[in-house]
Amino acid sequence: MEPLSLDFTVGCSPEHAFAVWATRTSAWWPHGHSVSADPGLSVTFEPRPGGRIFERTPAGAEYEWGEVLAWEPPRRLAYAWHLRQDRRDATRVEISFAAEGDGTRVSIVHSGWERLGDRGAAPRAHPKGLGRPPAPLRPGGGGGITAPPLRVACGP
Repeated sequence: MEPLSLDFTVGCSPEHAFAVWATRTSAWWPHGHSVSADPGLSVTFEPRPGGRIFERTPAGAEYEWGEVLAWEPPRRLAYAWHLRQDRRDATRVEISFAAEGDGTRVSIVHSGWERLGDRGAAPRAHPKGLGRPPAPLRPGGGGGITAPPLRVACGP
């Protein structure tokens, strides 16, 4: 299966875009797209290869979502992603941040769908998560970044 991809440009430095994505995730992540759906949850990327990606509820419960594969600020972040799935069914997300003019080109590639067999088709048919940049990376979304997406490609 072809990867899903999303490319957009934001009006900030690669350093800021990387930080919003990887260290301020709780500010923009939709709480309903989690294990607990707790509105007070926090999302953490442990900043190193092998680090966990997890949610923590205000009560202290933790739910693992993935594992950091590459942590190269401000240029690249890659992780195995298994939110609400068995770890053995993890897909791969790779995000690159590259200076472009006065802003940053953010490229997201989500691959490994073939690992899910028939279950890989549903997210690809309705890739809500890749339909647009996270709120702080959209115009008026907060986070101090102002630029519309340039291109959205969700594969065949």
